[in-house]
Amino acid sequence: MQGKTVVVTGGNSGIGLATAAALGAMGARVLITARNQARGEAARAALAQQIGASGSVELAVFDLGDLSSVRAGAAEILERCPTLDVLINNAGLILTTRAETVDGYEATFAINHLGPFLLTNLLVERLKTSAPARVVNVASTAHNQARRGIPFDDLQSVTHYAGMRVYGESKLANILFTNELARRLDPASVTANSLHPGTVRTGYGADGDTTGLLAIGIKIGQPLFASPEKGARTSVYLASSPEVASVSGRYFAKCKEKTPKRQARDTAAAQRLWSVSAELVGLAAGEGA
Repeated sequence: MQGKTVVVTGGNSGIGLATAAALGAMGARVLITARNQARGEAARAALAQQIGASGSVELAVFDLGDLSSVRAGAAEILERCPTLDVLINNAGLILTTRAETVDGYEATFAINHLGPFLLTNLLVERLKTSAPARVVNVASTAHNQARRGIPFDDLQSVTHYAGMRVYGESKLANILFTNELARRLDPASVTANSLHPGTVRTGYGADGDTTGLLAIGIKIGQPLFASPEKGARTSVYLASSPEVASVSGRYFAKCKEKTPKRQARDTAAAQRLWSVSAELVGLAAGEGA
């Protein structure tokens, strides 16, 4: 990764932090994103000390739950990064109780899917001019929870909200987005793949995001979960390995290609989700893949 520039969203903690550390140690210039300045600065300092002279680490602060903030963050990345070799959409959350973003969208869907969707589309031309480049989207086997696919008639979960189901739908959206992005891009220029990192000891469900049985389950299960470093392995593999240099539109777990559930292989749903998402985030003509 010597000489490569990598952006890792949510790189201030958990899997994102471990991913940034690994790629920085391999020689990359890593730019992590965070929504909190203080936490981001603390993570950047810790990473810089850990990476040493091997690579470098920088910070961009913006909120994936605020579309205007995403646009500002993308503009900052484009200004600071003349080349962009890898974009890792890692940040995400799960909520027990329905909440809305400043744009009026259901928060889990907005932060886990719409924010990364917009960011990727705003950066895709820079990825193309830096070819060969890669997009890596952190999804999850939680997409199994979305047994009926994407609820296009209730994308904002207004009529019915269940935290784990909505989270699963957002992870399904990650895979469908990846598949459609891969279809739109020349794999010789930019590849796009998604992954399941495993169940990992991170800030997942912390900061009061989860309550009740879901919060209890996460707390009890923490000692059994994998380390962030182990959870980052597939992200690092997809970002750096020559074995997947021309592989695109696939889903991985434990650094191996896997077949996701049927609903994650629905081409029509992927195309429809792209169109709906582009409208929701306000992609203008000429923007995006």
